[in-house]
Amino acid sequence: MLVAEESRTIEFQEEDLTVRTICGEEELRTSYMLRHQVFAHRLQWVDRSDDGMERDEYDAFATSVGLFDSRQDLRGVFRIVRSPHPFMLEKEFRPCLLNGCEIRKAYDTAEITRLALDPTLTERGLSTRLMLVLIKGVYQWARQNDVRYMYMVVERRFLRVLRGIGLCCEAISPAVSLPPAGALSIAAILDWQEYHDTAPLKQALFAQWMNTVDGSVSFERSRFLARDSRDFAGARIDQSALSVDKTLAAA
Repeated sequence: MLVAEESRTIEFQEEDLTVRTICGEEELRTSYMLRHQVFAHRLQWVDRSDDGMERDEYDAFATSVGLFDSRQDLRGVFRIVRSPHPFMLEKEFRPCLLNGCEIRKAYDTAEITRLALDPTLTERGLSTRLMLVLIKGVYQWARQNDVRYMYMVVERRFLRVLRGIGLCCEAISPAVSLPPAGALSIAAILDWQEYHDTAPLKQALFAQWMNTVDGSVSFERSRFLARDSRDFAGARIDQSALSVDKTLAAA
């Protein structure tokens, strides 16, 4: 029988930003408030709560990682649930999957949900940079915790964005319109080990930046260019998996 492993914490600096595992009740409350701004107010994918916090049953066993600015204000967040805990894909997003589709529940597998940026960030260049730093945080968390595969539910356009920046992300379902947002959503799986092995051959400088946490390689030196800036600015990572809309000017 699989037994849940305690996740290793991460922390690294990215110039004036810090990415680290969220610890303590106060920081968790702040992350729930940020999620409420995005998922309840902006996207309206969940009901608004009286306390201004967006929480669900998965938070009881999830790990949350935050992106903090130089004043230590929370600017972004994502949530990871590891096997053998239940995934949202097994319940809320089950309609995305074809009949008979098996979900991997091994030690090296997790699900990413509730990735969001502070909705007050409207400057395209800034918010794009912050989203990429968050994605780097997801990658670093996966490497530190020996997680190779990550499930997610994404808007179809954002799947193209993820592939455009070189991530090994494959659809495992057809596009399905899920309520209440109605966006065409696709279940997908990320293979971080394949990315680690192949990215240096395809996007060497960007891969070097993704793998560097000592500050020796800056984001600017990674020479990242969005292949389609309109897609990157307007895409949403769907219904509780990475979510961003055009008001965030990020992907």
